Amino acid sequence: MTINTIDVRIKLAALWASVTFCYLYGDYFELYTPGKVEDLISGANILDSPMKLLIASIVLAIPSIMVAFSVLLPRTLNRILNLVFGLLFTMMMLFIGFNSMTEWYAFYVFLAFLESALTLCIIWYAWKWKRS
Repeated sequence: MTINTIDVRIKLAALWASVTFCYLYGDYFELYTPGKVEDLISGANILDSPMKLLIASIVLAIPSIMVAFSVLLPRTLNRILNLVFGLLFTMMMLFIGFNSMTEWYAFYVFLAFLESALTLCIIWYAWKWKRS
């Protein structure tokens, strides 16, 4: 089996799954940066309100849901959602990557650019997806 014989839906789902794992690892590894745990305990962190937690949950649920949507939704809607969310998450992660360049956040920058590469692949496959 070659990459050309794999259904586009499976390629997209696999890419979204990979992106989701990178997001999870990045957020987990961030707990090991200096002062992070203390900020979480004291409440002095970026997600310091119920509304911010809800918004972050919604944003981070999208890649997870896209794993299933990439397999289950009809082609036209599937393609549109993959293009829109692929572009949105690429821009978001490039912004984060360029604004996180410190010694302790080198891992975060690496993951942000890796995630951007994965979401660019999502955009590519969704864009090139031909009608069957």
